[in-house]
Amino acid sequence: MDLIALEEIRALKYRYLRTLDLKRWDDFAATLAPDVTADYGSPSGGRPLVFTGRDEVVGYLRSALGAGVTTVHVCSHPEIACDGDAAEGTWCLEDTVLVPEHKIMIRGAAYYTDAYRRDEGVWRISGTRYRRLYEAVVPFDALPGFRLTADLWSS
Repeated sequence: MDLIALEEIRALKYRYLRTLDLKRWDDFAATLAPDVTADYGSPSGGRPLVFTGRDEVVGYLRSALGAGVTTVHVCSHPEIACDGDAAEGTWCLEDTVLVPEHKIMIRGAAYYTDAYRRDEGVWRISGTRYRRLYEAVVPFDALPGFRLTADLWSS
C-alpha cells in the first residue's frame, strides 16, 4: 500500500474543495487533469451537468458560482485504492450553497466517485461524479430569524 500516495490524494481532494469554495480558479484548475471528466448530478442545475476537459469544468463553475454565491463543500469517509500512477476513490459530500440574490439556501449530500492520475509525480483528478442522496432548496424566508451576519462575497 502506497501511504504517501493516499495522503497526496487526500490533500488533492481537500484542495479541490477549498479552492472551489474560495473561488481560486487557477488553483482549482491545477487540481484537475487537462482531460478531466465531471458529472455533477445536481437537480438544481436544471440541466445535465456533464463536462469534458479542465477549461469546461472551470468555466462552468466560475460562472455558476459567481461572486454572489457562497459555497461550503465538506468531504469525509474517503476510501481510496491506488494502483501505481492511477487511483480511485469515494467520498461522502455534504454541501451548503447560499444564494442571497434569490434568497435561497441549498443543502445536499452525495457520494463522489473519483479517478486520479499521477503525471510527472503530481496527482490530479481525472474524473469526478456524484449523484445526490438528497438536495433541498430552502427559501431564507422559511427560516425564522435567518440573516447573514457575514458574507465573504458581499461587497
